[in-house]
This record gives sequence, structure tokens and C-alpha cells, in this order.
Amino acid sequence: MAKKELTYKGKTEEELKNMSLKEFAELLPARQRRSVTRGFTELQKKLLIKIKKVKEGKYKKPIKTHCRNIVLIPEMLGLIIHVHRGKDFVPVEITVEKLGHYLGEFRMTRTRVTHSAPGVGATKSSSAASVK
Repeated sequence: MAKKELTYKGKTEEELKNMSLKEFAELLPARQRRSVTRGFTELQKKLLIKIKKVKEGKYKKPIKTHCRNIVLIPEMLGLIIHVHRGKDFVPVEITVEKLGHYLGEFRMTRTRVTHSAPGVGATKSSSAASVK
């Protein structure tokens, strides 16, 4: 059985990599298209410069960023970007399915709260428990 090639709106990975940013913006939904066409912020520009250096081979460290509000573009395909989620950096691998989404969508900042058993003094009955 042949492996199905992943596409974004009918475009293959190679076609997406050869597209200009303006052409790619036409494929995006309205909110993301507006973000891309208005231009990138200073923090987003720093991230894009770091990505270019990694592709050229000048930057060897993992790419770490606090910039969660950048739209994923074809230039980022195949990279692993470490995204800050409030406490630590978590790696996100950029694939074709993730294009057009925001970087922060793939790592949640809030974790599920889990409680253990109640401690002594937490309830009225716990004070009546025998102390060993």
C-alpha cells in the first residue's frame, strides 16, 4: 500500500516550500492571513532570523522561543522549535498538518490539577484520628 503524501489545501510539501509568503498567505484562513500580511513583530522577526541561521547551518543550538503567536509558515517545515509554556520549553515539530496554525496552539500552558489525599487538619474527622 502506497504511503499517502500529506498536503496543505492540495499543495505538497515541495510546492509549499517553493511558494512566496504572499502566495502562501492566500491559502490561509482570514485571521492568520491578516496576521501574515500585516507583517511580523520584532520578536517574530528574531525567530525567523534564527530559523534562517539554522537552515544555513550557522546556528547549532535548539531553537527556543517565547513567541507563541507566530503563524507557522512553510519556511519552518521540518524544524523542531522549543516553545515556552510558562515554566519550561517544550519541543514542537513542524509538519505539513500544522501549517497555518499558531505556534502556541501545540503546547498548552495550563496543566491538569491533581490532588492527593487530604492532610491532617483538612477535615473535622482528621483531628479525631489517632496519632501514632
